[in-house]
Amino acid sequence: MAVTKAVILARGLGTRMRAQEPRATLAPDQAAVADTGVKAMIPIGRPFLDYVLSALADAGYRDVCLVIGPEHHVIREHYARDTVCERIRIHFAIQDKPLGTADAVLAAEAFAAGEPFLVMNSDNYYPVCALAALRELNEPALPAFGRDSLVRDGHIPPERIARYALLDIAPDGYLRRIIEKPDDATFRAIGPTASVSMNCWLLTPDIFRACREITPSPRGELELPLAVQYAIETLGMRFKTVPIDAPVLDLSSRGDIAGVAARLAEVTVRL
Repeated sequence: MAVTKAVILARGLGTRMRAQEPRATLAPDQAAVADTGVKAMIPIGRPFLDYVLSALADAGYRDVCLVIGPEHHVIREHYARDTVCERIRIHFAIQDKPLGTADAVLAAEAFAAGEPFLVMNSDNYYPVCALAALRELNEPALPAFGRDSLVRDGHIPPERIARYALLDIAPDGYLRRIIEKPDDATFRAIGPTASVSMNCWLLTPDIFRACREITPSPRGELELPLAVQYAIETLGMRFKTVPIDAPVLDLSSRGDIAGVAARLAEVTVRL
């Protein structure tokens, strides 16, 4: 049976969005939202998150859980009160403190209710083809994005790609290792053709044990890639990689807004 549930991690604080570049580079409404750090609600005609949700609906997902903080009233009000959804149902889970992405996944455990589910960021617009490919699988998986397409078609600067997690993939197509923020030596050793993780995962309920048992990263956070690596090495889980040669639109900083808006200008949103 195809997966129908998706979890969107919308608890992030968006420090880069708040800190970078003068307000004059943005429209007043965009600058006001950027200052709050709630990247998912950056207006691009309508909130960026609307485009993300519409892509999920296009790919066949029907129930979507937004993991938010207790202070994120604007997100809850927009989707619980102000938005009519015909193709998807919106649910909410509260992550009380910003302890990391693995902790955010734990907040959605009741929503998963023992079923497989997709996990994704709220500040990335993923290609529908990748989302659709994952929902047809019956095992944990992730899209393995080609670096060239992210730079060429997604307009992500090469220096930012170098900071993304790289994937060490076995010959059988299963993930061996995920390398977060690789140093220069590691980046060169893996090679320029290594695929990239954009924190999009098809997960099964087994991941919750890993999320509970990991310790914080050097950054002091309980991070989902650490939980995945723990699941591989300690719990014996296997994660299938799905090669994807298509762009991801990354809304990390103020400087990304104009380019992302241009790429989404022709996209029709239907929730």
